[in-house]
Amino acid sequence: MVRQGKPATSRPAPKRTVSPAVYRRRRLFVGVALLVVLAVVLGGLAAAGVFRGSTEQASSTQSTPPSGGETAVAGDPTSAPTAEPTPTAPATPTCDQNLVTVAAATDKTLYLADEKPMLTLQVTNGGTVACEVNMGTSQMEFLVTSGTDRIFSSKDCQAKSEDLVKVIQPGQSESANFPWQRNRSVEGCQPVAAVPGAGGAYYVYTAKLGKRTSQKAVFQLQ
Repeated sequence: MVRQGKPATSRPAPKRTVSPAVYRRRRLFVGVALLVVLAVVLGGLAAAGVFRGSTEQASSTQSTPPSGGETAVAGDPTSAPTAEPTPTAPATPTCDQNLVTVAAATDKTLYLADEKPMLTLQVTNGGTVACEVNMGTSQMEFLVTSGTDRIFSSKDCQAKSEDLVKVIQPGQSESANFPWQRNRSVEGCQPVAAVPGAGGAYYVYTAKLGKRTSQKAVFQLQ
């Protein structure tokens, strides 16, 4: 006969005991992990705050209007343009009246008894710009002398004294002619019976224009 024995009774496994060292290591690992997670969360929040602050500052800077309460827009005709320095215009050259000269000339150096001298007053602009010159009878004088003897002046019997302004270009000349009748004159145009001497006598013609006086032009009367 088979003996029926009692069923074997299973015994619970003995409970493992965790050593204090292992327990401390587990607590340390959990603490470090929590610190890492906390650092990541705080870093993310700080970055988001910085980014949000930068965005708000940029938006505030762009939306701030300039002083005066108006926003300056490029190309806006109402906005004040930047003032540019105005180039200085070159000075306009002016005529140098000191370069305007007067010359005296006669059409001959020897006149026969029936010939009358032609006296010429010539004005020349020796400057580099055009000059206005008064060449009227108010300024002109045709003067004939012989030594210290004043023979003739066109002003003695001048009917009118008029101004005549002419523009003389650089290097150009203007002339006026006076036919002398081989007569004498005195101031006030009083009659003079005497006539200039002939027979080869020398005479000097001087042209005057205002304060300008020419050099002497010498000629003879037969």
